[in-house]
Amino acid sequence: METYTLSGLDFSPELNMARYLQNISKYPILTQDEELRLAKIYLQTKDRSIADRLITSHLRLVVKVVTQYKGYGLPIEEMISEGNMGLLYAVEKFDPDKGVRFSTYALWWIKASIQKYILKSWSLVKLGTTSAQKKLFFNLRKAQRKLNLKEEEAFNPSVLRQIASSLGVTPQEVEEMSIRLSSRDGSLNKVINTGDDNGSEWQDFVADKRPNQEQRLSAQSQYAHRYSLLQKGLAQLNPREKEIFMQRRLQERPQTLEELSRVHKVTKERIRQIELNALRKLRQYMLPRE
Repeated sequence: METYTLSGLDFSPELNMARYLQNISKYPILTQDEELRLAKIYLQTKDRSIADRLITSHLRLVVKVVTQYKGYGLPIEEMISEGNMGLLYAVEKFDPDKGVRFSTYALWWIKASIQKYILKSWSLVKLGTTSAQKKLFFNLRKAQRKLNLKEEEAFNPSVLRQIASSLGVTPQEVEEMSIRLSSRDGSLNKVINTGDDNGSEWQDFVADKRPNQEQRLSAQSQYAHRYSLLQKGLAQLNPREKEIFMQRRLQERPQTLEELSRVHKVTKERIRQIELNALRKLRQYMLPRE
């Protein structure tokens, strides 16, 4: 990872942790008013010294967030370095006129950077990347601890259903993720003892659950058809209906009714009505006609 240095502080993972923690404790924590003032100045001037003040005052926040992810068995120094990079992104993208504290905004970027590093480092086999699967990966252990489970209870069907319901996934996904988190990756070429002399490997017992070629082509055709219908349906909406529907239904991080009400200068209830009206129009257009 590239080393980033500011104000004499080394961000590289190789830095001695005790010295690093001692260094960052010297920087004062900014008040809300100070954050706002500095953020406005940086937005106008892009003065590096102003960015340094915003960054160094939140380095302890990064360390605090990293402690929440110690259970994944990855180097603390690396996770801090990744969290610091998220903090740098936050400084560049923060808009002080949105009415949100910089520390609150930076927290999202710090967590996102650390989680991306964990997902990338955890397994050679790609883990799921949907919002629900990421939520499962980072909250499964917390949910299991909350239930105060014994080791042999982790795969109890009722437990799997309870956790799945709370995290918005299927019991099968909970079971598969539990196995992944408990075992990490092993070589598929590892020889296992099956009671014979065939020298069987793990890969001999791994079923290929991927769809076959016909299933993939069918799925692609259905997706293309639905996407075409959606685009034609969106064209039937007026500009405000289209914008609100897309912001509420088609974004990875949907905007809230309150956020959109401020943008469009109407009540939250009016935003909800416009969204439902747009959804009604799309359903009428997209559903098959008998």
